[in-house]
Amino acid sequence: MDRNFTERELDRIIEMAWEDRTPFEAITFQFELSEQEVIEIMRREMKPSSFRMWRKRVQGRSTKHAKLRDPEMDRFKSSRQKQITHNKISKRN
Repeated sequence: MDRNFTERELDRIIEMAWEDRTPFEAITFQFELSEQEVIEIMRREMKPSSFRMWRKRVQGRSTKHAKLRDPEMDRFKSSRQKQITHNKISKRN
């Protein structure tokens, strides 16, 4: 992985990876990272025990993998999340 992410981008990638309902495909769409690259970032940025807990939780989880998701669940965001149009980076302050 040759990209240098800003601290804010790394925080958002980690946040998205932690969210149970955000599939890896959403991270790929927004940051052009493969699932393996996300795993490498999580391994590098987290304490070993936290990384192991996260990996155990997301492996095989249907909500983290679009192919395993319910076909009714075709969006990347919660219904409670505000609509953000044409914006690749979250509007957090």
